[in-house]
Amino acid sequence: MPRALVIGAGIAGPATALFLTRAGWDVEVFEAADSPDPYGGLFLNVATNGLAVLAQLGLRERLLTDAHRASRMVMLSGTGRTLGEVPNGPARDLERGSVIVRRAWLHQVIREAATAAGIPFRSGARLASIEETPTSVHARFADGSTAEGDILIGADGIHSLTRRWIDPSAPVPRYSGLVGTGGIARIDGLQATPDAQHFVFGARSFFGYLVRHDGTAYWFANLTMPEPPRGSLTGVSSAEWLIELRDLHSDDPSPVPQILAGTDEELTGYPIYHLAGVRSWSRGRVVAVGDAVHAASPSSGQGASLALEDAITLARCLRDRPDRATAFADYQAVRAPRAEAVVRYARRIDAQKRVTKSRLGIAIRDWMMPRFLKNAADDTRNDWLYNHEIPWERPVEGAAAKQPQTGG
Repeated sequence: MPRALVIGAGIAGPATALFLTRAGWDVEVFEAADSPDPYGGLFLNVATNGLAVLAQLGLRERLLTDAHRASRMVMLSGTGRTLGEVPNGPARDLERGSVIVRRAWLHQVIREAATAAGIPFRSGARLASIEETPTSVHARFADGSTAEGDILIGADGIHSLTRRWIDPSAPVPRYSGLVGTGGIARIDGLQATPDAQHFVFGARSFFGYLVRHDGTAYWFANLTMPEPPRGSLTGVSSAEWLIELRDLHSDDPSPVPQILAGTDEELTGYPIYHLAGVRSWSRGRVVAVGDAVHAASPSSGQGASLALEDAITLARCLRDRPDRATAFADYQAVRAPRAEAVVRYARRIDAQKRVTKSRLGIAIRDWMMPRFLKNAADDTRNDWLYNHEIPWERPVEGAAAKQPQTGG
């Protein structure tokens, strides 16, 4: 039985492990963190296409037990005026819309399934180096331990060591111009936002929120600022974040100030990056998935779903192609065009979120956006994001696997 070492226990890693186990592989997952972070990443969008992959793992319904359905995205000006609505899923098909879940819940659902399938996880295993021999690949970890396999799959995120091993000249992540932060708050009397997430184009910062039926608010803010030095935001306290956020959003429409006033939990800030243009997704016995080779900002709503698509595609290629090299090549041929298109889509949205200091610019945006979004509910131009399907049972047929790739 061939053996795969999977580096990273986020979304792409355990999902790839599950599909590979189904294809007859022996898999072990290695995670740098000592234990799962119950608040890590707070919450995220799982799009229609990501839910379709989870359905093939038998996990969709379990995930939905703690999900906020958000088939609509409501755009508001800084004065509270509704600028328009955009489908968060296929146009004219709200039943197939996307959902918002806590990142930790998505991790838990996938990891529990992997554990139930007998896949071992090793925590506190931070990858330090990779060594390849003619017959195997070896991973060495920071604690001095090692592991050996037939292949190594890097699901180690946007600052991936695996990507740098595959191609030392690979592009580095590109800063979006935005710093993100967010939290979860419970405010009595807050009106629920069923089937929707709201976005406020504030005069000084961009804000997004949803309110669940129990009054719990999930919120985030995107602050326009120069790129902070690596690691510098770790020294900013929650109190400092809240002081700045409450000031930036003090003039925003209700319930934004109320949500921030009712937030008292730990906050962290993180620079938002994109990653595109990685020419080599594999080398020898090593291949990378998810943010390790392509990263679209959260604005795309597709990060988790792209990771799930990578997982099923790589496993199908390893199942159906005659050798490792062909499998890796076909996997990249299938995935790269779509991933690059999603990154381009995210960059366009991020450009709209960056705050202009010009009152005229704000007025022009607030005048034009309703006209652009007037017919958004029936606009199918973004359906390519959501209607992408990758049937597990269908054999891989060739270098492009006959799957639609691009759009936007």
